[in-house]
Amino acid sequence: MKTIAIGVGENENIIQACHIFKEKHPKTNLKLIYRDKDIVQAVLDDKIHGVVRGSLPASNIMKELKAVYPNITRATYVNGDEYEFLLTPVGIDEGETVEDRLDIVKNCIDFLKRLGKTPKIAVLAEGRKDDFGRGPEVSQSITDSEKLTELIKENTDEEVENYYILVEKAIKDGCNVIVAPNGRVGNIIFRTLVLLNSWPSYGAITFGMDKIYIDTSRDQSIEGYVRSLTLAYELDNF
Repeated sequence: MKTIAIGVGENENIIQACHIFKEKHPKTNLKLIYRDKDIVQAVLDDKIHGVVRGSLPASNIMKELKAVYPNITRATYVNGDEYEFLLTPVGIDEGETVEDRLDIVKNCIDFLKRLGKTPKIAVLAEGRKDDFGRGPEVSQSITDSEKLTELIKENTDEEVENYYILVEKAIKDGCNVIVAPNGRVGNIIFRTLVLLNSWPSYGAITFGMDKIYIDTSRDQSIEGYVRSLTLAYELDNF
């Protein structure tokens, strides 16, 4: 029997999500976990096929996981009828350098290809191209986005375009890998789309480990947690 572990914190939407998931997958065992350290142990347990963070806090869990898997990164999988894409980086301390973001992009490419999809990459910045000079942070972000776009072209064979700050155009054009300037911006985009405007998300896929670990927001809806459980279940079949 397949076993999926899920963290239970203050958001009890998790409990209802588990009931809904079990109705569709009655032969799957769900293991409820109530402590951060037990989630980490579940990831390391070969008898557990997938782990969903659920509504437990992320900081301690990520810290302990990075002690075992130092190169882990995340990308949120947003999937609706009119759009489907990986948004990355989304951890507030991830994707700090151009090289970090290039590594995450490579992981996103590999993931999409496993699903039989063709990557189309959008690189974002904190301003339009002609906003260069409107402050050092904006200028540096624009410079970094241009460097990242060139590195992706040099290191992959995938379609990539620099959309600068125009995330709405990247989504309209059907890009399925959207690369934020850093994890803080990515996290704000995620919260605006998913938590505020209810765009459906399966949670964040964690790269850099040989285990299935789906990172989720503590504020996710019942439906969001059901999707995360479903993703963990389906990824174990790949």
